[in-house]
Amino acid sequence: MELMEKVVVVTGAASGIGFGLAKKFAVEGATVISSDLPGEVGEQRAREAGARYFAADVARESEISALVGHVLATEGKIDLFCSNAGIGTRMDALAGQDAWDKIIDVNLSSQVWAARHVLPHMLERGEGYILNTASAAGLLTEPGSIGYATTKHASVGFSEWLAYSYRDQGIRVSVLCPEGVYTPMTDQAPYLLHNAITVAELAGTVVQALGEERFMITTHPSTMDMLRQKAADYEGYIDTLAARRAEILGIQGAAGKI
Repeated sequence: MELMEKVVVVTGAASGIGFGLAKKFAVEGATVISSDLPGEVGEQRAREAGARYFAADVARESEISALVGHVLATEGKIDLFCSNAGIGTRMDALAGQDAWDKIIDVNLSSQVWAARHVLPHMLERGEGYILNTASAAGLLTEPGSIGYATTKHASVGFSEWLAYSYRDQGIRVSVLCPEGVYTPMTDQAPYLLHNAITVAELAGTVVQALGEERFMITTHPSTMDMLRQKAADYEGYIDTLAARRAEILGIQGAAGKI
């Protein structure tokens, strides 16, 4: 997909990866609609990115529906919908239902709802692109949050199903699975900083991958290396994770994060 003169929607665009994507897409010549929670911060960041702002809480399907409806009414089409909004909540298997409901709604259900509301328009046109932000944790894991690891795995699976099921109807799908990126979220996970990249570097990778219409977008060679190890020796992979988790807990403890 070439972005020039395309209409692009980016959720979670007030900071981090979403802001970087919105800014890069605008530079590439797209009409960008940035979305995030209501507030002046989102509006200001949209102006900085060269985008237009529409507030929406992606944890509510009605607000995603309103976002899609607004863009179709004002722009007439949506070429690329980026379900990027996400949260990372520290939680283990004993976490309460409220924590599970929140992380599932933001990290997974929001992508399901976005597809539900934007696909009819794209299918009618016979073309369209969906980009879902997951994480390397969706291919591997996340030691600090069972909810994050679980929802990001589900995001990859959901995106994969969309990609092959609608390909012959003109729909393209990519899933973004970055490792460490310098964003506010990495403040909660200092062990990711050893090989972190900038948001601008990530955005450049995404634009190139969209141009090639690649399904899987990663940012670090180590992601696929570890995935291959996982496939080849799952028992050894679990052993590696157990040792890595102990190391990470030590890093976090030294940083005052636990």
